[in-house]
Amino acid sequence: MATVGFVGLGIMGRPMLRNLIKAGHTVVAFGRTPAKLDAAVADGAQRCSSNADVGARAEIVITMLPDGPEVEEVVLGPDGILSGSKPGSLIIDMSSISPLVSRKIATACAEKGVDFLDAPVSGGEPKAVDGTLAIMVGGKPEVFSKAEPILKCMGSTVSLTGPVGAGNTTKLANQIMVACNIAAMGEALALATRCGLNPEVVVSAVKAGLAGSAVLNTKGPMLIARNFKPGFRINLHQKDLRNALETAEANSVCLPLTAQVQQMISSLIADGKGDIDHSAIATFVESASHVEVKALSA
Repeated sequence: MATVGFVGLGIMGRPMLRNLIKAGHTVVAFGRTPAKLDAAVADGAQRCSSNADVGARAEIVITMLPDGPEVEEVVLGPDGILSGSKPGSLIIDMSSISPLVSRKIATACAEKGVDFLDAPVSGGEPKAVDGTLAIMVGGKPEVFSKAEPILKCMGSTVSLTGPVGAGNTTKLANQIMVACNIAAMGEALALATRCGLNPEVVVSAVKAGLAGSAVLNTKGPMLIARNFKPGFRINLHQKDLRNALETAEANSVCLPLTAQVQQMISSLIADGKGDIDHSAIATFVESASHVEVKALSA
């Protein structure tokens, strides 16, 4: 069993850390929020004094942070993980960030003889809790082989998608499909509700057909129940679509649906909905149509 470092103890990071501990790994952790670090220690992690301390004490370090600037600071900063890491160690960034930032960090790691993988995840808090995340990895095959047993403690599917940066490019593709799917679901269920149908019945009727999806199965009931407790916040989905659009521009790819959904998300954030679950992307159509998707009274 490896000694695994962990930095990033939020909605996703803490259950991922717990699953590493459950699998028998020694986990050392650090976070800038004392209460979150205290909770991780209560879960069985060992407390570190800094990001550099994590790098010094662990042969493999995992980061799970909001965006690229935070990852750069935590890994490459003056007291960052890399400053404490030994040659031959491995840093796995499981955040969802720009592929360009992943490659920048990988280059800095290589200069010190440290391996790097980008390994963003999909599945939200429920799959982080039960250890069934989909993990998309970019890096060298031999480094992936070293990391795969660790990653399988947190995910049910762990896929090497290409060199460094490929993991985050795959995650951007995932986030485009999820966002557009939620928006389409909102349009469909708003129409059905306005026409007098029970959206629960509509979801049940279509989910076994071609319109069925994990988004419909997971986010449809949340929308109908008006349950927007965040498993993945709208603010973070906006960040992912921004990274997708910037990557598309750099590669001369047109993403008209992504751009439209990004505008919908911006409107929701301006309306104060940035910190609720991304299933609420569907509420943009509700507001525009003056209809609320909810179960009909018996």
